[in-house]
Amino acid sequence: MGCSSALARLERVREQTERLCEPLETEDYCIQPMVDASPPKWHLAHTTWFFETFVLKEAVPNYKAFDPAYEYLFNSYYEGVGTRHPRPERGLLSRPLVSEIYAYREHVDDALRNLLTSGPEDEWLRRIELGIHHEQQHQELLITDLKCNLGHNPIRPVYLDKPTNPAPPVSSQTTFVAFGGEMSEIGATLTTESFCFDNELPRHSVWLAPYEIADRLVTNGEYLEFIDNHGYQDASLWLSDGWAEKNARGWQAPEYWFQQDGGWFEYTLHGVEEIDLRTPVCHVSYYEADAFARWAGGRLPTEFEWEAAAQSGNDLAHGTFADEAHFHPRPQNPTFCGDCWQWTSSSYSPYPGYRPLEGTLGEYNGKFMANQYVLRGGSCATPHHHYRNSYRNFFYSKDRWQFTGIRLGRNLDH
Repeated sequence: MGCSSALARLERVREQTERLCEPLETEDYCIQPMVDASPPKWHLAHTTWFFETFVLKEAVPNYKAFDPAYEYLFNSYYEGVGTRHPRPERGLLSRPLVSEIYAYREHVDDALRNLLTSGPEDEWLRRIELGIHHEQQHQELLITDLKCNLGHNPIRPVYLDKPTNPAPPVSSQTTFVAFGGEMSEIGATLTTESFCFDNELPRHSVWLAPYEIADRLVTNGEYLEFIDNHGYQDASLWLSDGWAEKNARGWQAPEYWFQQDGGWFEYTLHGVEEIDLRTPVCHVSYYEADAFARWAGGRLPTEFEWEAAAQSGNDLAHGTFADEAHFHPRPQNPTFCGDCWQWTSSSYSPYPGYRPLEGTLGEYNGKFMANQYVLRGGSCATPHHHYRNSYRNFFYSKDRWQFTGIRLGRNLDH
């Protein structure tokens, strides 16, 4: 990535983050809906902190920080940088003001432009590229965290108007496509023009026994059948930890679903809508996805099965997500990616030969490789540059506030 292209991409991504905040009122910027989520103001500041900390403070001689206190306030989890404000208390930061955070972004953006026009070393270009992708990840988190905030507000506010041309619903029929019985190459293939995160490397061979995978995601209608057939009351369908989590949290349906006047409704970012039976079910935990798969006579695919199927070239459409706006431009052709992140049965762990980035940036992915499951595919909130077959997202089994859905797999015995 050359300096001019880096600058163009940087400006586009930074502008997109602020564009996502345009529908917000000042009060919306400061709310932290739960411990796992963050206020929009924090996302705006943290993504800026990332560039200031890992690029400008090291690359620019005598760089003057916008405010030295921000190093503490907006560090997320980087132990190598120092102490940080507690994550559960991000919503208590009424100061600095929203206007000051936007001034902070402008200060850092100006410094990055000056750096990029000076012909920086390749190392700083690589870090800027990482920062761009990091900010795109936070664009998705900003949307999901905001939905968590608005969706648990009793008046269920509207973030965006409903799209005037929603995509068509998924097919009413599921086709299972057979794969496997061979060695498959898994992981990213790096070229001079490509980017991936370190957890997508190295590319390696995996033996896949014969299996089948669905050509579309599970729909709301199919999931409602699971609910009506007492899926949430049948302990035999659930992992022990999942049964305990379901009972402790009172789950009876996906996040944002509720019953009213004898019907099912859900909160979307354009307000409350009656459940559309034809669109993919979303906002389910790993435990719910696993229980549904067992009830449906299938299972969740492994991340390796998912990736091998996705890169096979078969026309396996992802379906469409008609009840939410897509927040970024979408690829023109249907792929395995989009609409909902898809739970796999694979624990988040390093690939054989995995090496994290050097220094403090090595904390980006590697230290989270425990007690989480891999999701594949991207969602309606994912920037389209992050739609790639090797992308590995990861969350805890109980998490539901992300756009998470289900694609079924099955064993294929011969």
